[in-house]
Amino acid sequence: MTPAARLAAAIEVFATIESERRPAADALKAWGVSHRFAGSGDRAAIAGIVYDGLRRRASSAFLMGADSPRAILLGMLRRERGFDTEAIARLANGGQYAPAELTADERKRLDGVGIGAAPPFVAGDYPEWLDGHLARVFGQDRAEEGAALASRAPLDLRVNTLKGERDAAAAMLADLKPEPTRWSPFGLRIRLLADAKSPAIHAEPAFLKGLIEVQDEGSQLAALLSDAKPGEHVIDLCAGAGGKTLALAAMMQNKGQIFATDDDKRRLAPIHDRLKRSGARNVQVRTPKSVGGEIADLSGRMDLVLIDAPCTGTGAWRRNPDAKWRMRPGALEQRVKEQTEILDRAVPLLKPGGRIAYVTCSVLEDENAAQIQGFLARHPDFSVRPPAEVIQALGERAFMFGKAVRTNAEGILMTPRTTDTDGFFVSVLRHGR
Repeated sequence: MTPAARLAAAIEVFATIESERRPAADALKAWGVSHRFAGSGDRAAIAGIVYDGLRRRASSAFLMGADSPRAILLGMLRRERGFDTEAIARLANGGQYAPAELTADERKRLDGVGIGAAPPFVAGDYPEWLDGHLARVFGQDRAEEGAALASRAPLDLRVNTLKGERDAAAAMLADLKPEPTRWSPFGLRIRLLADAKSPAIHAEPAFLKGLIEVQDEGSQLAALLSDAKPGEHVIDLCAGAGGKTLALAAMMQNKGQIFATDDDKRRLAPIHDRLKRSGARNVQVRTPKSVGGEIADLSGRMDLVLIDAPCTGTGAWRRNPDAKWRMRPGALEQRVKEQTEILDRAVPLLKPGGRIAYVTCSVLEDENAAQIQGFLARHPDFSVRPPAEVIQALGERAFMFGKAVRTNAEGILMTPRTTDTDGFFVSVLRHGR
């Protein structure tokens, strides 16, 4: 397919997403099934255009003065990819399989309208109803923080130190040009071009041998900040597919005991193969049938409860740009309720002096600082470990990391703009003051 045909196909897919309110991945898959002639490179390029359009949907529509799929994707080419008007005109040229030629108004807008007068929610490319929520956290910086959350994410890997060292993993992946991550001592980062196919990491020998796992650097840091130590008893209360469980096992050097559990056993399904591949030997997988079910015997025994809480995922918009446009206020309310219940469920699991590491991939105060304030009001025998103390778990990187992140009395907030990671909130709660 020509670049112009790819753009036309992307406009078609974008229209399906908008009209049918379908997740982008589903719409792209359906298009690929019905257009078998398109090769893998074509599909990757079309997906890149669609996702970039979702990232810059609001600002592109503002730039073009219209919110049609065509207008959004043409505006995106200027906003996200930096194409000038003539480069865009070569794609929208009216030829066979290409979008129709640019109109005079489209040329005028591409030539210089800009978004200087746009309100923060437009410049930051997030839903208008979230503006007040982001203002509570970021104030006048919310447009810049939103724009960073709309950027394209790199591919981050965590090196499994139970199997080898970072240098060895980097050498095995040399053709992908991995770079050491800035903050995590176990991370590697692969930067991806807009139209590039995602590398087949799951087919790499380093992955098959358990030396690497796909995990955003922010998620790696959240595990590190829990400060799990060899010999401790730890429960990962929302383990899901096991990403943080695996990180904890490596941190603990296979010493002590980790219990991985989740209310939904379907989310736990991938963890078994991942544990086998990783070489982790200190993990038990538990599937509670109900609150207190198969983990009742753990009451009062835990040094650390890790809560990777269900959340709105606002911190992961770089990876799921369509999720922000499908998010509704009711989802936030539901997540806050679930988080409250899980935090309270963690308390009886702790031994005296134990701690809770509460983590969300959200940047919203309702799910972060306010959630911690509510917990402390219900459980006055707990206190928050000072962020400056928690950050020391990063060793030599702690000082600069402490300057980069946002901190408050309740915890630590990472964002793409400040730490070049996904958005993560971490609070460590200690039983006893």
